[in-house]
Amino acid sequence: MGDFSSEGLTLFSPYKMGRLNLSHRVVLAPLTRCRAPNEIPQPAMIEYYSQRSTPGGLLITEATSLSDTSAGFPRVPGIYTDEQVKKWTKVVDAVHAKGAIIFCQLLHAGRASHQVYQPSGSSPISSTNNPISNRWKILLPDGSQETYAQPRRLETHEIPQIVEQYRHAALNAIRAGFDGIEIHAAHGYLIDQFLKDGINDRTDEYGGSLADRCKFLTQIVQAVVEAIGANRVAVRISPAIDFNDATDSDPIGLGLAVIDKLNQLQYNVGSKLAYLHVTQPRFFAQYNGGLAESDQDTDAQFMMRTLRQAYQGTFMASGGFTRELGMETVASGDADLVSYGRNFISNPDLVLRFKLNAPLNKYIRETFYTDDPVVGYTDYPFLDKESVKED
Repeated sequence: MGDFSSEGLTLFSPYKMGRLNLSHRVVLAPLTRCRAPNEIPQPAMIEYYSQRSTPGGLLITEATSLSDTSAGFPRVPGIYTDEQVKKWTKVVDAVHAKGAIIFCQLLHAGRASHQVYQPSGSSPISSTNNPISNRWKILLPDGSQETYAQPRRLETHEIPQIVEQYRHAALNAIRAGFDGIEIHAAHGYLIDQFLKDGINDRTDEYGGSLADRCKFLTQIVQAVVEAIGANRVAVRISPAIDFNDATDSDPIGLGLAVIDKLNQLQYNVGSKLAYLHVTQPRFFAQYNGGLAESDQDTDAQFMMRTLRQAYQGTFMASGGFTRELGMETVASGDADLVSYGRNFISNPDLVLRFKLNAPLNKYIRETFYTDDPVVGYTDYPFLDKESVKED
């Protein structure tokens, strides 16, 4: 169990995250923004991330493709070619120039994809041959929405190739200057498709029991840790989120199983991972129209506290947090760090606004996934600093 001494802590208390010293606990969550045509990071991304950088602040990039088969959204950046690495380096340099810290989130969408995103129009890969249901739609490059594609179940002998793609992408991220990487094992994407028993119907060594369903993630984390060091590696999970049909019969049991594997790995290598990033139930309750707030909070707190108490390291929470909820979460010791998404999109100076308890710009959902390099991306106004005083 971690150190839960949190008396007097706020979102603006410093935090030592392994070798990295954070000046506050407000984190930029990974946010798909679709501004990287041909999977190449663009100059607009330099400004976008730089705008949201603060001295000692932590940023996590948008989900970044680790191979030419891993995308499930239009215009997402990759980090598997030399050109992509060079372009990312400019983004990282701009963030570091502001004194901030940045991790690259690595994603393979798995079955949450479409033939249009696959080389030669092939089927996307997954733990299963079963597609995502018609309840969900995928955004295509022309802006239309369609049902997800029929996936192809990975053969057992192919799985080490995917593990190697994660390792190679992690090494590329370090080459680009990133301070670390976050393995996206949440929200119904490839790793989550192995973790969740509502998806994983395999009969080989990667399916069935909890331990076997965790094996794919465990092998990826082990390979990446060996490549770049444990303190540069983070993991994101969402055991209670059924986004993209990612259901599990025992979400807390799944979360605890993953944490047990991560704790054991940390013990074996003698070093902590950078952090564990967990999406709480409130995220999906809001996305799907919502539960009563009291029900959301009860469900979220029970799961998050259970996982928090089990994990031996830095614990980051995400999912529908306000300033007030973030302050309460840190003060109670329920999380060390809190990541913010939509409000960070519309408030590049979110940390300052939170510190001053100043009003927030409203986000414009219609511009979240457009290709405009300015509108809805880098044009949200900053606080008029002359009209307010920082404590």
